[in-house]
Amino acid sequence: MAGWAFRIVLIAAVGLSACCAARNAAPAVAGKDASIKTSPDHEIARSSVALPPPDPAGGTPAEYPGVHNVVAFGEGLYSGSVPEGDAGFDTLVALGVRTIISVDGARPDVERAERRGLRYVHLPIGYSGMDERRTLELARAVHDLPGPIYLHCHHGKHRSAGAAGAVAVTLGRLTADEALLRMKVSGTSPAYKGLYQCVSAATVADGARLLSADDSFPRVWRTSGLVRSMVEIEHAHEHLRLIEKAAWTTPRDHPDLVPAAEAGRLADLLRNLIEHESSRSRPAEYVEWMRESARLAAGLEDALVRTQARDAPGADRAAISHADLSGRLALIAQTCKDCHARYRD
Repeated sequence: MAGWAFRIVLIAAVGLSACCAARNAAPAVAGKDASIKTSPDHEIARSSVALPPPDPAGGTPAEYPGVHNVVAFGEGLYSGSVPEGDAGFDTLVALGVRTIISVDGARPDVERAERRGLRYVHLPIGYSGMDERRTLELARAVHDLPGPIYLHCHHGKHRSAGAAGAVAVTLGRLTADEALLRMKVSGTSPAYKGLYQCVSAATVADGARLLSADDSFPRVWRTSGLVRSMVEIEHAHEHLRLIEKAAWTTPRDHPDLVPAAEAGRLADLLRNLIEHESSRSRPAEYVEWMRESARLAAGLEDALVRTQARDAPGADRAAISHADLSGRLALIAQTCKDCHARYRD
């Protein structure tokens, strides 16, 4: 009943999403068939359902049903969280969104999007930022594909904001300073210096440079195999052990390790394994262990973000002890150990 009530409320506003879509649409790539089959119901929904888009000058993130922490990086480019179920995708339709770009590691819900006529592009980035190649790929996708564009990671605070900021600068829609301010509205943690650096270093791309970027725009990025994923998980865990030994700071002999970024990478890898094809034949208990490990890793990331940001003006100064952080890491290790004992060893 709640889903139908939401649709009824949305249908009360007429015409705005169609106008927004027409105003923000960009030409498709020459020679590419970007069309998506849509049902008549969703074609009607696109032309008659509307929600007010986030304000490009707004000072706080917008909240919608199933979509959170939404911030505009200029007209027609929105950063936010992963869409949650039907409500999230219905919200994107109501906002006039025509293309979704995920920079999260997990497999996007392409099928749910395409049933609503939405194009999905999957171009993951890390918490340490992205190279120029990935920046140009994202910028070309935003430039070439129909808008408005919704760009998301998992929570919609860090990676999606960094990617949207770098894209907006690369396309000349925002200056670097303007994009950095929008990242702060999104709540991007100062701990993720690489994401801020991507925006600070971005420059406006001319036509030739933009056209040099790959335009395959994959629906689902080719992910690494199970064995490689397990190795990467082990590496992330080892990095966190080194960080723990350095009193939960960046180790002097490993200046490239950012505590919150390593915990975030671990959470991302574990979430990705839940969707891996090998998990489909596993018992429900195995998947639940993966889900619990990902939840614990995300909790450690959040604690590290709050620890590193607590000295900033206006931040929550409640101390998070090293013992608490170590306890969180120990829980992750124990969950992995229990799973290995039953399904690997």
